[in-house]
Amino acid sequence: MSPEKAILLVDDEAIILLAMRRELRSELGPSFRYEIATSAEEGLAVIDELATDGVRVVLVISDWLMPGMKGDEFVVRVREIHPDVRTVMVSGQIDEDQLDKLKASGALDSFFLKPWDPVRLVSECRRLLAEA
Repeated sequence: MSPEKAILLVDDEAIILLAMRRELRSELGPSFRYEIATSAEEGLAVIDELATDGVRVVLVISDWLMPGMKGDEFVVRVREIHPDVRTVMVSGQIDEDQLDKLKASGALDSFFLKPWDPVRLVSECRRLLAEA
């Protein structure tokens, strides 16, 4: 039987998704499904598909600068639809004003600059998942 909780990783760079998924899976174990999406739009579709299958996304980790919908708009939309989902942004670049607005809105739980520190990221994910 597959886990009923999922962690969704969203980034337009496949290598980032694969590295992060491998790190999280090795540290957080098999209690979660680890889903990936290469765009915010695909991420929203994955959340809907999982919900249809009875799987609840409990954590979203997203890049900020992606083609189409940017990560800040994505995490705001996710939180509007699923207020209990924890959100983390991992990005090599971000507009500081947008980051401040995002944090102030309550839609973003944490932010990490790329390249991220795997120990800190996993530790923060554990903390957020304990709240989920």
